[in-house]
Amino acid sequence: MATLVQAVRLALHYGEVHLGVTDIFGEDVGPPLGGVFTATQGLRTAWNSPLDERGILGMAMGIAYGGGRPVCEIQFCDYAFNSIDIMKVAGNQRWCSAGQFAMPIVVMAPNGAGIHGSIYHSHSFESWASRLPGWKIVMPTNPLDAYGLMLAAIIDPNPVLVLLPKALMRVKGAAVLPGAPADDSELSRMIDAPIGDRSHWQPEWPPMEEYIVPIGKAATVVPGSAATVLTWGRMVPICVRAATELAGETGHAAEVIDLRSIFPYDWDCIAKSVEKTGRAMIVNEDTEVTNFGEHLLRRIIDEQFYELLVKPRIIQAEHLPGIGIHSVYEENSVPQFDEIKRSLRDLMTESA
Repeated sequence: MATLVQAVRLALHYGEVHLGVTDIFGEDVGPPLGGVFTATQGLRTAWNSPLDERGILGMAMGIAYGGGRPVCEIQFCDYAFNSIDIMKVAGNQRWCSAGQFAMPIVVMAPNGAGIHGSIYHSHSFESWASRLPGWKIVMPTNPLDAYGLMLAAIIDPNPVLVLLPKALMRVKGAAVLPGAPADDSELSRMIDAPIGDRSHWQPEWPPMEEYIVPIGKAATVVPGSAATVLTWGRMVPICVRAATELAGETGHAAEVIDLRSIFPYDWDCIAKSVEKTGRAMIVNEDTEVTNFGEHLLRRIIDEQFYELLVKPRIIQAEHLPGIGIHSVYEENSVPQFDEIKRSLRDLMTESA
């Protein structure tokens, strides 16, 4: 089975062969490295940019204005903060032209904590990005969704930010990507560059097929009726584990929803689940205070107040300037499994 980062690479290959991708670029994106997480190894249109995030965004806009369809990478989302003004401009171009000028750029960036990356490699960017009108923001948590959301992002006429959970990059999926071999060692032999000299290496691309995950559609990864857990990114498998363990211990199953798209988001899915369970908890690893989860919490209270049995909860990271490299600092800065499981148990057992 493919890993998430292999799925991204296969999607980009499909994009440059079948969907008109003209340029894939960013810091260390081209040969010989192929990206710090190897997401762009062996891609025909991949090239290296200067170490300039604002320049990368500006270049992508220029390529799009010229009729191209670029995919660029901000090496870590932690370095996207100095490009927010450029991102705002990219987001308003199609709107300003009344739809006459498309802005089909894809920006991908590793997101979140979980790799003990310390203060410069542990940020989450989705809450900041959600305040950029004109952008679509997606965050896959498994290889199949990564493949399908990347293809959806490539064909979209709007700028799309693809945030990739850093800690899930090497996690293998349970589903076979359409067109890829099921055997992970065979897939690795075909598309993973060897360690050492890569000067003569060429990938052996499998015959990948089109698979689109619509932007704006959530996925119910654990069905249930005892509570609704809304989550995204690295927190999804942690919430799944918490819900699964509690179902075994209590006999009551919480429903876990992977948002997949931060904007637009699947309000119909959220509302139907909360209406069914009457209990809601939102879990994410971005910092509190203007957290995107707080928007969802506000909307649930505004629109479903009389359907709630108990007060909804939100679990989010501490409002700190950064995360220390030691595991103790990280574990006390962002949500952890024990806290999530304990909070979910309290939510499920609180008297209405």
